Amino acid sequence: MIYNEDCFDTMKRLHNQIDIVLTSPPYNTSKKIHTKKAFDNYDCRYDEFSDFRTSQEYIDWTIKLFNEYDKILKENGIVLYNLSYASNCTSGNKDSVGLTWLVIADIIRNTNFTVADCIAWKKKNALPNNVSPNKCTRIVEYVFVFCRKSEYRTFHANKTVKSISKSGQKFYDVMYNYIEATNNDGANKLNKATFSTELVLKLLNMYANKDSVVYDSFVGTGTTAVACKQFGCKCIGSELSKEQVEYARSRLNSVTNG
Repeated sequence: MIYNEDCFDTMKRLHNQIDIVLTSPPYNTSKKIHTKKAFDNYDCRYDEFSDFRTSQEYIDWTIKLFNEYDKILKENGIVLYNLSYASNCTSGNKDSVGLTWLVIADIIRNTNFTVADCIAWKKKNALPNNVSPNKCTRIVEYVFVFCRKSEYRTFHANKTVKSISKSGQKFYDVMYNYIEATNNDGANKLNKATFSTELVLKLLNMYANKDSVVYDSFVGTGTTAVACKQFGCKCIGSELSKEQVEYARSRLNSVTNG
């Protein structure tokens, strides 16, 4: 189910219904607020949303978002949050450098969540960044695994016991915090930063099961929903753009259930 509305409106109806929040939020990387003409010509990162906030506005918005996640997640639910370390660094704000890490720190300081794991997502192709005299070419993004602080030792993951020592110590199968997956499902005029179905499927294999209900608060062109349908679990999504919702629903109609 994909709703054409603000995610905060959708989440009002999802209290304690979600097992996994899996999303890639706006990165706040626009250099300026876009004009209506730019939107109409599909010159922006998204077809309707202006990806621009001050650093403090972006932090405050993220804190509000995670406080709502806390309300919709079931016990031992998690948030899989894809956030690039380049977020906001190109927005033109003097205080934007390092904002990603400030956001993560403020989530930990000001919500019930903490970072349980950080998964490195290695893409097939590196982001062109060879104009920099000192920064590495970016071929990795991160998926931060957030759980409630009270559930740090109990949140759900698909790890199985491989052996038990004489002392009773359990040893589990390996689940590396490293994923290789395609960059995206292909940019289009509605969304210049689509998500990766391959990445989402690998994350679902790590944390979801067939009974899971997944929520994507920024579902865009429907990648998370497509991956959930292929995997065989339920997905709820929110998206402001009517055109992207229609595009996502069209994609879903052509996908075979898992």
